[in-house]
Amino acid sequence: MNNTVFSKSNISRVIAIAAALTSGSAAIAEGNIRLLEEIIVTSQKTEAMLQDVPLAVTAFDATALTNAGIQDMTEIAKSVPNVTLSASRGTNTTLTAFVRGIGQADPVWGFEPGVGMYIDDIYMARPQGGVLDVFDVERIEVLRGPQGTLFGKNTIGGAINYISKRMTGQPEMSAEVTVGSYGQKDVKVAGQYPIIEDKLFVGLTVAKYDRDGYGEFLQSGDENYNKDLLAARFNLEYIVNDDIDIRVSIDDTQDDSNAKGGHRLTPSVFLPGEAAPSDVFDSNADMSTDNEVTASGGSVIVNWHINSDLALKSITAYREGDTVTNIDFDNTSFASAHVPAVYNDDQTSQEIQLAYSSEKLEVVGGLYYFTGTASGAFDVLLGGFDAFFGTAGNFSATSAGSVDTTSYAAFVNSNFTLNDAWSLTLGARYTIEEKDADVYKAFLDVETRSDFTGGTTNSVIGAPATDYSNDESWSEFTPKVGAKYRLNEDEMVYASFSQGFKSGGFDIRGDAAANPNTVNGFDPEYVDTFELGYKAELMDGRIRLNAALFYSDYTDMQVTIQESSNGGANYVASVLNAGESEIQGFELEVLAQLTENLSTSFMYGYVDADYKEVLTQVPDSFGNPTTVDLADSWSFADTPDQVARLSFSYNLNLDNKGSMVMTTSASYRDETQIFVVESPIDEDSYTLVDASVVWYSMDEHWTVGLHAKNITDEEYRTGGYNFPIPGGLGGEDVIIGYYGNPRSVSLNVGFSY
Repeated sequence: MNNTVFSKSNISRVIAIAAALTSGSAAIAEGNIRLLEEIIVTSQKTEAMLQDVPLAVTAFDATALTNAGIQDMTEIAKSVPNVTLSASRGTNTTLTAFVRGIGQADPVWGFEPGVGMYIDDIYMARPQGGVLDVFDVERIEVLRGPQGTLFGKNTIGGAINYISKRMTGQPEMSAEVTVGSYGQKDVKVAGQYPIIEDKLFVGLTVAKYDRDGYGEFLQSGDENYNKDLLAARFNLEYIVNDDIDIRVSIDDTQDDSNAKGGHRLTPSVFLPGEAAPSDVFDSNADMSTDNEVTASGGSVIVNWHINSDLALKSITAYREGDTVTNIDFDNTSFASAHVPAVYNDDQTSQEIQLAYSSEKLEVVGGLYYFTGTASGAFDVLLGGFDAFFGTAGNFSATSAGSVDTTSYAAFVNSNFTLNDAWSLTLGARYTIEEKDADVYKAFLDVETRSDFTGGTTNSVIGAPATDYSNDESWSEFTPKVGAKYRLNEDEMVYASFSQGFKSGGFDIRGDAAANPNTVNGFDPEYVDTFELGYKAELMDGRIRLNAALFYSDYTDMQVTIQESSNGGANYVASVLNAGESEIQGFELEVLAQLTENLSTSFMYGYVDADYKEVLTQVPDSFGNPTTVDLADSWSFADTPDQVARLSFSYNLNLDNKGSMVMTTSASYRDETQIFVVESPIDEDSYTLVDASVVWYSMDEHWTVGLHAKNITDEEYRTGGYNFPIPGGLGGEDVIIGYYGNPRSVSLNVGFSY
């Protein structure tokens, strides 16, 4: 995997496609050709034109999301180069995100994400609940590359900013109903009303999502891959005067979808007569499907335009979440490998931004404070094996822990306009991070849940393997420097260097009895990225072309490796700063208005990511530990070498009957390795074909959309598990796959006034 060479032939194909799109527009006869719409982004904490920002960023406004029938966050990954977004294995709403090879493969509360997720500039510290459904949205921005200056820690891969819709202050009401495949029934209702005209107004949006499962739990008859989610958002906006406004938001999400069952790819040695289900969405898992994820929060945002040059912004926010879930790791009817888990988190943050703007200088600076607690527990219950081998309780364990985080930061980012052609960017952030952890791991004597996950009190066998409290702190300086040169009014090139870091932490699954060093935790990891970009609007605004080359030096990587203990008699998983790698690649986005009604877009992303060093210890022939380098046998997970997408959109004017937008697209993903080591769950390359037709009424009150996804019904894995049950039990290999959505068709009808 990840051995594709970015050869001249590959480059030639990309250039040929871009040239074909350009030449197609060049052949258009002069006439009334609709220009591409301008896009406003806030990727630098202030509003700016997309084509003026010296940064690799892709933005989707509400109309684009509607025309494509985008239902949740993961779908936008089809349109963004070098980005992977999916629901984490065994979950429905926990987000797995990778940008340019950097992310978080394991969404456990002891680790930090590598891609920052933001709602209205408010950082979401945990991936639970991160698969956001698209509603009440104004724009979604995907920023690629380290964003350590303006967005802070844990954005070394990039950042995703979900920006909710602002109220207009006028009485408005809208409703949308969607029906579709697998019993899909979605309802969204939104409204706003001025309490005091032009002064105080409130809004409420409620969305209910229901869908039957794509498959079935064959042992219980419960639905698998179903959806049962309720979300609501309340907004209040107060216009104090022409210079000050206050926005209050409260949101709540309740996800009662079933736990997700995996598809077993190998037969069980304990159940030779139980064949793998013929449908990849069916599961033989026998564990309870009970699953509950709640996420809620509130924020107060104050904007004060002090004068024509100076503005102050305050963002105060609180969020919390709870998850109760079950994962059956062996996915058979055998009562074994059950892992019940609970997660709890809360966070409070405060950010103050001060922005100055003049003809030659733009500066955004500020202070940031964050405090939060992430805690949880999971049990590993292998009771079926005890019954099979006539043993008593040697295979049950519980892991529990809590991590308190406090962060302080000061930041500044400035853009200097030197002359009509040149401008310079200088930025820096200084962060102080403090963490306190309590970690516990023990083996139990009966096959029931521990107190931590809400079960029966159990006796611990011997002393706990892990039982410690510790704290650590770090301080980091992350700079950015860049230059932008405008070739002419429509073309710009830029070059930048930026640094980001992902916070250190404590491994809540660490086994201190086998690896005493786990109590010391692990340190931050760092990325230094150089980027060269080109942005242009050509052919009198009919073609938008954005391209970027990047190189990243990734050091002190937090890697999970196997280390020997007890003279090589035992292996334990440990998180160490043991890795170094290099990542380089290329990104291209082209949007062209071919005729007055026909437009096309093309996206291509290439990543060459290589581990340069991964150090671990293994026993030599005498059983003594010796250090080896695993770099040659490791590859980047969730990072296909190449991705591409080609789409066409036709806008048809129906005169007094409104207008219609027809869109079709094909999205390609190269071979993808699920873990760092090759395994049977790795996914081959695949292409997804989608199509949509959306009708808008003449008075803009009615909208009707017909959307078909994965038209060819492509079968593709997005995650899984690959591990052996401990030795001595017959070498039971557990290879489990989780899959992307099958073919579906939906019809939605919306009304607004």
